[in-house]
Amino acid sequence: MRLEDAMVYALATAGYGMTTQRIAEVINNEKLHIRVDGNPVTDKQVYAAVCRHPETFVKEGGRILLSM
Repeated sequence: MRLEDAMVYALATAGYGMTTQRIAEVINNEKLHIRVDGNPVTDKQVYAAVCRHPETFVKEGGRILLSM
């Protein structure tokens, strides 16, 4: 699953906004996205994906929310 899809799944399943660190933890714990190099997803990668997809994610009060 692509990182962005894993983020949407994590946020939709939780039902509330989360920090980039918490989103990365959920993705890694549930193995929703596996990086090519095998390393865990970082909060910086999650933040970069949020910035690349403003139509999907919203930053509000230090948390990431789905804009849908």
